[in-house]
Amino acid sequence: MIELLSNYAAGKWQGGHGTGYSLIDPVLGTELVRVDSTGLDLATAFAFARNNGGSALRHLTYPERAAMLGAASKVLQANKDLYYDISLKNSGTVKNDTAVDVDGGIYTLSTYAKLGASLSASHFLLDGDLALLGKDPLFQSQHLLTPTRGVALLINAFNFPSWGLWEKAAPALLSGVPVIVKPATATAWLTQRMVKDVIDAGIFPVGALSIICGSSAGLMDQLEPFDVVSFTGSAETAAIIRSHPAVTQKSVRVNIEADSVNSALLLPSERSANESFELLVKEVTREMTVKSGQKCTAIRRIFVPDSLYEAVAQAISARLDKITVGNPRNESVRMGAVVNREQFNSVLSGLAFLQEQTQVLHSASKHTLIEADPTTSCCTGPTLLGTRSATGSDAADRVHDTEVFGPVATIVPYRNNDLDHALQLIRRGQGSLVTSVYGHDHGELAKVVPELTDSHGRIHVISPDISTLNTGHGNVMPQSLHGGPGRAGGGEELGGLRALNFYHRRAAVQASTSVLSLLKPSSN
Repeated sequence: MIELLSNYAAGKWQGGHGTGYSLIDPVLGTELVRVDSTGLDLATAFAFARNNGGSALRHLTYPERAAMLGAASKVLQANKDLYYDISLKNSGTVKNDTAVDVDGGIYTLSTYAKLGASLSASHFLLDGDLALLGKDPLFQSQHLLTPTRGVALLINAFNFPSWGLWEKAAPALLSGVPVIVKPATATAWLTQRMVKDVIDAGIFPVGALSIICGSSAGLMDQLEPFDVVSFTGSAETAAIIRSHPAVTQKSVRVNIEADSVNSALLLPSERSANESFELLVKEVTREMTVKSGQKCTAIRRIFVPDSLYEAVAQAISARLDKITVGNPRNESVRMGAVVNREQFNSVLSGLAFLQEQTQVLHSASKHTLIEADPTTSCCTGPTLLGTRSATGSDAADRVHDTEVFGPVATIVPYRNNDLDHALQLIRRGQGSLVTSVYGHDHGELAKVVPELTDSHGRIHVISPDISTLNTGHGNVMPQSLHGGPGRAGGGEELGGLRALNFYHRRAAVQASTSVLSLLKPSSN
């Protein structure tokens, strides 16, 4: 009998009242588990989280909450083999891809445990120094950050059921804000199991961590003015969230990470087959194939000088030739499936749309699937496209506007020795999460960085001297900011302790300097 996963709400495990939605193995096509939230008393669930979970968390200090994050990371680490198995079955990922999600999530959680341990044993944070309000220093202003007295609703995407959970939940819980997680239905199994293991371990106060699997209907309706929402997903869903009365009328704070047509740039001074060239080729290949290209940070556009178009195309294609695709249970397979049939069809339709303005440089058809039925599995080989020339890059508006969420990227040549042209093309992405820049001249690299920061959340600069040290274009590190302007959603996550700002309220306290001197972070 297929298991119906339970929800954890109002301090107890409870099932939905419907038949549930089936989660399917994207390689074998078999049913795995079901999820359902029909009939849950959402109002009670949200009130319980605010009143019970929130109150208990706020009575703890930052280091005390940090210790809980550390304990949770140890529980997850002890159960990692199970999470790998669930990821293989539900997401169709090979081990290395699972590590990006599972190990990445645990690492992020443990990082925030360490960051929180460095904070003072307090219930609020100081923001900046005292500010004079006049000539007499006796009357001054001090800004304070205190945890919001609401709940954090975390609505996550399907591609990172582990990391997407903990990169949001860790700073929220460290801040003292209870969390209600709504994982993407297609891959909710891993998220639910990780939350269950942590809850069953009794680490956090009851109500501090909740999970609702299945439909998102009614969740936004429960939000009150001091609640917050953090969302990762499509721009269409983001627009619905932004237009909800909870946001427009109650001013519920929202953080959005949406679509992003990320890029990689090879500087005009680079030459064929030099070290920077090879670093670009290697990274593009990795970004196209890790998690079958299902990463919000994956490279979608590859900007190279017009004269290097053919050389880059041949070099990337040669690497893609070596990628084996199919059933991740086979140790020889390097790339598994996209998450489900809906995404598989979306990749195919997106490819067809882009191909009307591009040429195919490497076709998915070159890859024979290993131990996977092409008629039923959601496996597809990588596809590399190109816009043929710098003139074609200007005309190919679809390349700059469309993100195909799968193993697809497009080489976009720019006019030789014309960095301004490359930057103009990059900005046509209308805001992205990340761009990476490849070159050997540190002066040139430093010069281009400020030209990209206005339209990107993160700039990944790669020179030969850090070829073995850099963390990768698409890897989101908890110490660095994650988010981006414009079409990327305009949100900000992570960035070390900066992530706590979203879950705190800032207030200016104007008072006698003597009073302000007593507002130490160790105060109760």
